[in-house]
Amino acid sequence: MNQPKISVFHEIPCQLGEGPGYDPLTKNAWWFDIITGRLFEKPVAGGDVEIHQIGQMASALAVVDEQYQLIATETGLVLRNRQNGRLEMHQPIEADNPLTRSNDARVHPAGAFWVGTMGKKAEEGAGSIYWYRKGELRRLFSDISITNSICFSPDGRIAYFADTARNIIWRVDTDSETGLPIGEPTEFYRHREKGGVDGSVVDGHGNLWNACWGRSAVDVYAPSGKPIHSITMPVKQPSCPAFVSEDTASMIVTTAYHDMSEAYHRTDPDAGKTYLLEMSGKGRFDPPVIL
Repeated sequence: MNQPKISVFHEIPCQLGEGPGYDPLTKNAWWFDIITGRLFEKPVAGGDVEIHQIGQMASALAVVDEQYQLIATETGLVLRNRQNGRLEMHQPIEADNPLTRSNDARVHPAGAFWVGTMGKKAEEGAGSIYWYRKGELRRLFSDISITNSICFSPDGRIAYFADTARNIIWRVDTDSETGLPIGEPTEFYRHREKGGVDGSVVDGHGNLWNACWGRSAVDVYAPSGKPIHSITMPVKQPSCPAFVSEDTASMIVTTAYHDMSEAYHRTDPDAGKTYLLEMSGKGRFDPPVIL
């Protein structure tokens, strides 16, 4: 696996960059700054970035169609009108719990949105993972401290998720037609090195790419769970990758300076910027969510 060309995709730093993705309808990449509730959109081919204020903590986005996006926020799933920016609550998730917020999320090949929550102060066991599809919401897993690494195999038969606090990535079989789990999760990879497993995405070959928070790395795992490659990042806290090409493995990677002391931040001055990694391989895009 080749070493990528790494460059800054966007200079404005995010306190807690998360939830990157790519929209084939607009050819824009998107990402969030969770803490400030900002959604960033930028053409992958180059151009100015648009910054949208969501008005609350927000962390992930699913494409609906040419008119709407579905955004995971601290109160639930919010529909955003692309043309006028109007926001409308679509499906509350833990809206009555001011201590939690959304975190990692991704769309299953069946069009189901898996959305993770967590405590705003990463309280132990405060998070859950939910499944949403065709107007139905189910809680799949609970007692998770920091939900992360939600992603799926290309055929939709395997789901992955992690608890960063425990540094474990799990895998669970899923129904390819609904995106619902089948059976119980098993351990995919237990991270024992420095840093914590954060956001992940699966490529067209079934390999899982994980951003390792605190270790300046994006690590690649085979479908068996065997580590096969590691890419060194120029910042200490990469948070999540997302492919921006189906013909290559080129991706954007969000990063963060959240919880850094002033002294530590001085040792990592580019923390929070969003990066572009250009390399060969086979990327994948999330499908639209089915409302």
